[in-house]
Amino acid sequence: MLRQLLFARFLVFTSLFALAVSSNAQETDAKKHEVMAGGHPIAVWEKSVPNPKGHILLHHGRTWSSIPDFDLQVPGENLSLMDGFNRMGYSAWAMDARGYGGTPRDSTQWNTPERAAKDMGEVLSWLERRNDAKTNVWGWSYGSMVAQLTAQLYPDAIRSVILFGYPTDPDIEVPVATSEPTLENRVNTRAAAASDFIVPGSISEAAIEVYVDAALAADPTRADWRQLHQWNALDGEALRLPTLLLQAEFDPLADTDAHARFFSKIANANKQWVVLAGGDHAALLETPRVRLIEATIDFIEWIDR
Repeated sequence: MLRQLLFARFLVFTSLFALAVSSNAQETDAKKHEVMAGGHPIAVWEKSVPNPKGHILLHHGRTWSSIPDFDLQVPGENLSLMDGFNRMGYSAWAMDARGYGGTPRDSTQWNTPERAAKDMGEVLSWLERRNDAKTNVWGWSYGSMVAQLTAQLYPDAIRSVILFGYPTDPDIEVPVATSEPTLENRVNTRAAAASDFIVPGSISEAAIEVYVDAALAADPTRADWRQLHQWNALDGEALRLPTLLLQAEFDPLADTDAHARFFSKIANANKQWVVLAGGDHAALLETPRVRLIEATIDFIEWIDR
């Protein structure tokens, strides 16, 4: 009887813990704004500090949106990138692309590279009017490609560019699709949400569970993209802004040889390439997170030295 009672209490405890983790996945004190871009509402999340040293706009990757990526709240752990930048004296902003998080799909149901860059340009214009200052752009994975394309198209709106998890090769050309693609509306999975965490011990199992819950709550279906040949416009020689390239040591999507060829082409002499030891594609949420934040802020402040 005692064993059964203890087991019952254990089940109650684990159920309450799971509920707490699940509910925590949605907790954030980031303030949501809606910025109109081409007549479409773009969700922009704000975590500001008084008298900021500067402003950083974050763009998420291919599958998951801003809040799980950049403002993950885990009890007893400091994993929010936005909070990390706030602690360094910078106001942090994050935008959800069309079909992600707080931003609905538009009437076409698709996003494209050029559309994403135009949306980021509109958000940057809004931020400059609001803050009376240019913004530093920080992109992760697919978001780093959006950040670069935006920097090439709207250089006057940006102070500097930070690219992390850069997943493309400057010498590979994306072919033009010969037929109209079909909308997938693919259902996202727990396995997909946890797939970037590959270095053992770099993040707690509890944090992974919170991330998975938050990611699936924010993005139950995968956004659809088309006209991917527009990525062919990415060109280091057309990137004329101060640029920081962040590469995690074990990131399977960030090829060192491709990075070297891209880095050598960046037109601005104010450029740095920093490797994050021990990190993978999700290093912004793992043990190299502190180094990633410090490298970002050091670069932003180094520009004016």
